[in-house]
Amino acid sequence: MNLNNLFQNFCKKNNLEINTYQLKIIDELKNYYNLNFNKSFLNKFFYKNNSKPAFYLHGGVGVGKTMILNFFFDLIEEKKLRKHFNEFMLNFHDFAHERKEKNEENIINLFVKDLKLKTKLIYFDEFQVTNIVDAMILGKLFEQIFKEDIKIILTSNIKISELYKDGLQRDQFKPFIKIMEDQSIECELKIEDDYRKSNDNQKQRYFYPLNQETNFRINKFIRTITKDKNHTSKTINVKGRDFKIENFYEGVARFNFDDLCNQNLGAEDYLEIIKNCKFITLDSIPQFNDINSNQQQRFITLIDVIYDKNIPIAVTADQNIDQFTSSRLLVNPFKRTISRLYELTSIEKN
Repeated sequence: MNLNNLFQNFCKKNNLEINTYQLKIIDELKNYYNLNFNKSFLNKFFYKNNSKPAFYLHGGVGVGKTMILNFFFDLIEEKKLRKHFNEFMLNFHDFAHERKEKNEENIINLFVKDLKLKTKLIYFDEFQVTNIVDAMILGKLFEQIFKEDIKIILTSNIKISELYKDGLQRDQFKPFIKIMEDQSIECELKIEDDYRKSNDNQKQRYFYPLNQETNFRINKFIRTITKDKNHTSKTINVKGRDFKIENFYEGVARFNFDDLCNQNLGAEDYLEIIKNCKFITLDSIPQFNDINSNQQQRFITLIDVIYDKNIPIAVTADQNIDQFTSSRLLVNPFKRTISRLYELTSIEKN
């Protein structure tokens, strides 16, 4: 497989600029492909002692990490699985809960064996660890995944050694870091500009400031996209808990920020809510600081889930998109959120 030529053709077809940083990553991916997916006899002979099952690509927001690994993932012909990390861990916890009720042991082994039946490659986009429960089990989970010869490719905004930095009981997380450093080809993608901002194509779907004029504009926008759609409410059940969407227009949902981020909701809830949505409007996003950091963390998770499901959105806020503040602990992940807001408010609505 000539990855270099395929990538250059892909970029030309999609009118994307090519730079030397990206081509270096493509060369590393070619090496990773030969190590793990090229089944020729000569290839096995040359690479058999150097194989690393994970490819970990990190870099700043909007540099093109996801675009490159999406390109690579689409080329792989083996059984494969693309998952948001939060969704993957929710699947694990559901599996563990079912097995515990049956008094089964070695739950991680059982989960990974079941996983191996479904895939030979897992792709985690924007990998991050914020949950202490997940942090405590990742070492054993990934160790078993690698033992079963399942390959993993990941993007992240931070290098492996900085994962779960300043997290609770981080010493217990360090074995996972060691596993990932030993088992990964780790690369950094450096580009000065955020390609998601460079398009200059927000198309009037980021509305600010919060005043009467903005309220008029967003309401006019909502009337336009919901024309001839029935206005109802919709109740969604998440494991016995009901969540009500008050303003639902046949797939178009309108929320206030507090509806989704000022109550005890998490990735599992957001996944179920967004399954029912084709377009989302989110009103009155506030500034963030150390006082409302819990709401900010939920907002980060919400935007990650929306982005992973490729749902276009419209938002209202009191400031321009580049003027958001952040709590001190969430500065780095929030940079990704801001970048994704640029992209999500410019996705063409179908």
